[in-house]
Amino acid sequence: MPAPIVDVMAAADPVAVVLDAHARGASIALRTSGTTSGPRSVVRTAASWVDSFPAFSGLTGIDAGARVWVPGPLSATMNLFAAVHARWIGAAVTGSPDGATHAQLTPAALAAALDAGTPLDGVHVVVAGDRLGEGPARRAAAAGVRTSHYYGAAELSFVAWGTHEADLRPFPGVEVSVRDGCVWARSPWLSQGYAGEPGPLRIAADGYATVGDRGRLRDGVLAVTGRDEGTVVTAGATVVVSDVEQALRRATGGDLVVLGVEHPRLGAQLVAVVADREVHARAFAAARSGLSRSHRPVRWYLAAELPLTAAGKIDRAALAALVTRRALTGLPPPGRAG
Repeated sequence: MPAPIVDVMAAADPVAVVLDAHARGASIALRTSGTTSGPRSVVRTAASWVDSFPAFSGLTGIDAGARVWVPGPLSATMNLFAAVHARWIGAAVTGSPDGATHAQLTPAALAAALDAGTPLDGVHVVVAGDRLGEGPARRAAAAGVRTSHYYGAAELSFVAWGTHEADLRPFPGVEVSVRDGCVWARSPWLSQGYAGEPGPLRIAADGYATVGDRGRLRDGVLAVTGRDEGTVVTAGATVVVSDVEQALRRATGGDLVVLGVEHPRLGAQLVAVVADREVHARAFAAARSGLSRSHRPVRWYLAAELPLTAAGKIDRAALAALVTRRALTGLPPPGRAG
């Protein structure tokens, strides 16, 4: 009889539950919130995590002498994985950056730490949960931070690894393929599917799996641009919002968010939100010179602080609501008085 599926998030000590499940050869259920949906329960063997630990240790340098700062909630699978790996290898997990040798952060959490002057010189920060742009990675490096960035999903585990979003190559043991614009991965680290409500995971006959993320693979480098759900129609033109965001981030090296918000006449309207006026100037120029008119943000906004989800990711729905309520500072075209 197969071992029962253990609901990790229902436990007082989810880290211990994962390691115990591994010792018993059991499967674990991890609750995860999708990009556009409510929580799902993803089922995987505990071994599918633990067997990837040696590769993760080799890439990060985390060993028994490390102190890993994990400020985010363990309900986020990226944080739980970091905590389980640390306990498995004998490293200390800490809720404070003081004395940390490593950290597990989202891009937004890394930016907030740098803004606050958190001492991270010499810390190796593993960044996941959202895309880490080249500009933020350079800013971290200037502060003495070494960044490792990975793309993955609760259903797929690790897919690609690098220093930032433009430097992602397949994670050890993973084969990556892009088919009809969709990213597929074949590896020992895949989940078994879902318990309860189905989700976006699809597994092909050849063992490759996808959650529907779009991307490109060129010369072994994977560029991930987002989910198909980010497609909007504006003034009759179909636009993949994540493609626009990716193009502007790559052109400027700055961090920004592009959204498709409802518009009574156009159907949807592209808007961009930045946290820095200099990024606005560069991105505005890049949009004018490098994007077709239908793909250019129509309105630009300044947000001193971007809303975050409980897992530390940018809360795009909350940001869109702020735009709709006109609760953000509008930015006129550079060079024109506001």
